[in-house]
Amino acid sequence: MEKNDKALQKRVKRQAGRMKQAENDRPTLMGQTVYLGTLGLVFVLPVIGGAYLGRWFDSLAAGYSVRWTLSLIFLGLVIGAINVYLLIREHDHE
Repeated sequence: MEKNDKALQKRVKRQAGRMKQAENDRPTLMGQTVYLGTLGLVFVLPVIGGAYLGRWFDSLAAGYSVRWTLSLIFLGLVIGAINVYLLIREHDHE
């Protein structure tokens, strides 16, 4: 009987420790806000950079052209999506 009591106490302590750890690991509102802001930046910055770089390339060409602008905006979208995917994947493995 005493052996079962000790085993039960051990399991209860282990479960209490897990619950306390889960409580400590729970993300805060500020942490979630920073994470979402980071996701937004890693997506938007390549798009804006592509737009500015494409506009500059188009200004160097003779006549009216938006070929580079549109191409580099699309490339920025792809790079931004890859960045978001990699950041989410890295965050989930922590």
